[in-house]
Amino acid sequence: MPALTVPPGAMGIVAMHELPDDAWESRWTKIIVPEDVKDRLLNLTLFSLRHRARMDSVRLPIHGLIVLAGPPGTGKTTLAGGLADQAARALGESLLFVEIDPHAFPSQLLGESQRSVARLFDRTLPELALRGRPTIVLLDEVESLAVNRSGASLETNPVDVHRATDAVLAGVDQVARACPNLTFVATTNHPVGVDAAFLSRADLVENIGLPNAAAVEQILRDTLEQVVGASRLDGGLGPLAKACVAAHLDARRVRKLVLRALSSRRELATSPERLRVEDVAAALRADSK
Repeated sequence: MPALTVPPGAMGIVAMHELPDDAWESRWTKIIVPEDVKDRLLNLTLFSLRHRARMDSVRLPIHGLIVLAGPPGTGKTTLAGGLADQAARALGESLLFVEIDPHAFPSQLLGESQRSVARLFDRTLPELALRGRPTIVLLDEVESLAVNRSGASLETNPVDVHRATDAVLAGVDQVARACPNLTFVATTNHPVGVDAAFLSRADLVENIGLPNAAAVEQILRDTLEQVVGASRLDGGLGPLAKACVAAHLDARRVRKLVLRALSSRRELATSPERLRVEDVAAALRADSK
């Protein structure tokens, strides 16, 4: 299903997608995180989208905001898209997934970032939500948008950045009140850099850490099966998974390790079905030197 056309003048929106989409299902099923994490993410999303409108905001303050925090390469952004796809399937209706680029807002012009951010939350997103369908908005690398004001000095950070953070906080509050069919999913590689007031508004904060040995083994198996097929996959994944954990590899680097192995010899590049676990282990040793 092709991406939808972004409305003219919608600053910060880089893409919009109508879900569910079969091509997006692997964004959920192939990102290896503990199942209880996935359960919490999906359950909270469904509760927020289905029931927030009838809840008293004082007795149960729901901001429709989920934060995924953790190191790069752990699948946070991909998982956010998969969450939106799974939510659409569970709801049994079309869902709008909107991707925001936080780097579109900083400006050298005093006050311009604040006005652009305010426009996004006060006008652009409410207009999309008014279409009536469930809407999930991805705020990727949110530390670039909701800057930690307590750790940012006025000497090294323009006043405009501080004002933009204020605009984000006010915007999240406004959308929470006016758009109960809209839920934010924010990702961050650097949670210390995110403003504390933004994190306090989150209904759920999930820390997505580096994969353990069992998860790495599952990731390796999935990636190798893609290349050589399940019937040709030999053993030895357990020791290799432990070696990857010892090397502090994130999930993305584990999958890239298979590419590193394929590039090590011409015969593997031209006939990838000949790839074996020992080839991947050799690539890890070469990368560790």
